[in-house]
Amino acid sequence: MRGLGDHLSIGERIAFYRKRRGYTQEVLAGLVGRSTDWLAKIETGRRKPPRIDMLAELSRILRVPLGDLLGQTVLMEDERQQDDVPAVRDALMSPRRLSRLLFGPEAEAQLPMPAPVAIRVEQAWNDYQGGRFGSVTAALPALLQTAQELEDRAARRGEDRSDCWAVSARAHHLAATTLAKIGESDISWLAAERAMRAADESDDPLVLASAARSGTHALLANGRYDDALELGNTAAGWLSAQVTDNDPAALSLLGMIHLRAAVAAARHQDRPTATALLERAEELADDLGADENYWQTGFGPTNVVLHRLSIELDLDNVSYVVEHGRINVDHMPQERSVSHRIDFARALSLAGHGDEAFAELRTAERTSPQLVRNNPRVRETLRDLIKQSPVTGGSRSSEVFVMAQRCRAVQ
Repeated sequence: MRGLGDHLSIGERIAFYRKRRGYTQEVLAGLVGRSTDWLAKIETGRRKPPRIDMLAELSRILRVPLGDLLGQTVLMEDERQQDDVPAVRDALMSPRRLSRLLFGPEAEAQLPMPAPVAIRVEQAWNDYQGGRFGSVTAALPALLQTAQELEDRAARRGEDRSDCWAVSARAHHLAATTLAKIGESDISWLAAERAMRAADESDDPLVLASAARSGTHALLANGRYDDALELGNTAAGWLSAQVTDNDPAALSLLGMIHLRAAVAAARHQDRPTATALLERAEELADDLGADENYWQTGFGPTNVVLHRLSIELDLDNVSYVVEHGRINVDHMPQERSVSHRIDFARALSLAGHGDEAFAELRTAERTSPQLVRNNPRVRETLRDLIKQSPVTGGSRSSEVFVMAQRCRAVQ
């Protein structure tokens, strides 16, 4: 793990990096256009953490990754205590990736066929959607190595060239999205760049549109909201001109690109743009007619509603999320359903509904322990719940504290 221990709050992290940078509270508050009293209350927990756009600005000024202020996720398998992220990093940063001319395979080297690799990649995508992130990171090093070999095969200009590039794009897309989700924002961008380069070579508009989603995930994880919005809008405009209106896969990919761009706009506190993009996605979901999962998008009417709720939370409209957040998500991919429960629990906690917030977190944890126990927003919510209801023997607050220990929200 980079940065500080997971038990520190966002405010304590801001204070640590402010002091390390040599800024007083007065100086840092002035740089972000706020009062010294505002910053002092943030750092001591007497005020709720800043919105995501302000955190991105603080990370820029303090010159630390956004994830270091939020609290990096640390992916570990619960039973084996195994962290495979370093192996993923090694696979992405192998010197063989730098030059095919210098490190290309010998002429007689046996290179993989794209079809069986595609099956393995889609199985890993299923694990991602099922919230089994430990399984995904365990599989990624070998998948990324094989993707590189497929690119070597494509360089020979065989009949399966496009398929080789398409499978490589999907593998690197999976890597980028997973790494963004678990807080490894720097190498997420590296994987996304390679996904889009491979997609360019595949000559398949749907492969490129899918890979563009990985770019938005990586940019959002790095706090680059304007860039994520630009990429989303550019990809959506390009895809619209490339596909037919009745292709459900294209509708799903285009809808998800609009949703990712809407999130970027919301995190930049641009409500009109976020609303317009949500409306475009809603029209596509209506055209699709049901919740589907083309290209592992999970796109459909329900996913639009889930993104609307998440966006309202980013826009600080807690009351809206509390009022409209009780929806059935059991039929959705577990990664999406758990993410919604985490957002809903956060809103309930901020509104003072501690019991309901904790119930949502417990349901989410039963569904995907890894996704919940390694999520910075969960840790912040659990700390808030402990403040709302100090620990007493045998009460719900004791259960909150035990869960907070499991999630490393407290020492």
